[in-house]
Amino acid sequence: MNGAPAAPAESVSTLVARNISEFRAAVSESFVPLQVSSGGPDHFRGVIRGASVDEVHVTEVRATSHVVERTPELIARGDRSYFKVSLMLAGTGMLIQDDREAVLQAGDLAVYDTDRPYSLVFDEDFRTMVVMFPKHLISLPSDMIGQLTAVRISGHEGLGGMVVPYLTQLAGNLDQLAGTTGARLAHSALDLVTTVFTRELGLDEVSADPHRALVQRIRSYIDRNLGSTDLGPASIASAHFISTRHLHGLFQEQGVTVSTWIRTRRLAQCRRDLLDPMLADRPVAAIAARWGFVDAAHFSRAFKSAFGVSPSEYRAAR
Repeated sequence: MNGAPAAPAESVSTLVARNISEFRAAVSESFVPLQVSSGGPDHFRGVIRGASVDEVHVTEVRATSHVVERTPELIARGDRSYFKVSLMLAGTGMLIQDDREAVLQAGDLAVYDTDRPYSLVFDEDFRTMVVMFPKHLISLPSDMIGQLTAVRISGHEGLGGMVVPYLTQLAGNLDQLAGTTGARLAHSALDLVTTVFTRELGLDEVSADPHRALVQRIRSYIDRNLGSTDLGPASIASAHFISTRHLHGLFQEQGVTVSTWIRTRRLAQCRRDLLDPMLADRPVAAIAARWGFVDAAHFSRAFKSAFGVSPSEYRAAR
């Protein structure tokens, strides 16, 4: 979570590539370092339009046929971890990651992880939307999302059919991310995508795996009670009729402690409130208290440790 906050979106950037070399540079600048190749480099054309707000990068890509590869060597050079969600808007493409292949057509969604090798294959002209964001911005653990990489999610039925129209509108109105409500729009997109992931993983089903269902119920309980000063291992365990030892074991399986998870979720909510123009007049201490930080000094230290700047500086930068 460390790092200075990204500046608010001021405008939509547009990169026009007249050959594969220009496109390769533009893609690596817009996303993460990538290899790009084309069977017809002399006739290649591509356009990348993008806007970023609060670490969420929303990009529309239009190009002729080519292949994109994220190699172990390129991964080793990076120091930032992202998930990328692709929505095909026109044409077709193939995503390959974790020994899975997903053929995507217009209206289909798929997620992939920049920490592991992947390939994107486009055999014809296409248009796609990509939402790239740090992993800490969504509440589902990375290992669960890892079960969905390179899995086609249809945007023509179920929850996908409700979420895809919003994402499509966002792709066509990138300038809206530059306004005062840009952060809300971006985080709304992440909330919707997280809801789709939750459904795809079966976490909202009564018949889901009992162990996984318990973890998700606990995480949901924590999110509903972040503002309570009584929230802690003892109260969480009691509410779910398990021992605190069992609770700690569940979180250790995810590579995090209960207290760290609570603090991370509280900081995430405070961060969103500090960006909210509707809460611009609310004191920082009041926002902290709303999410369970009763000691303003402790909150300020925790926030700066997580995001690299104090809460007041973070708000002022917006």
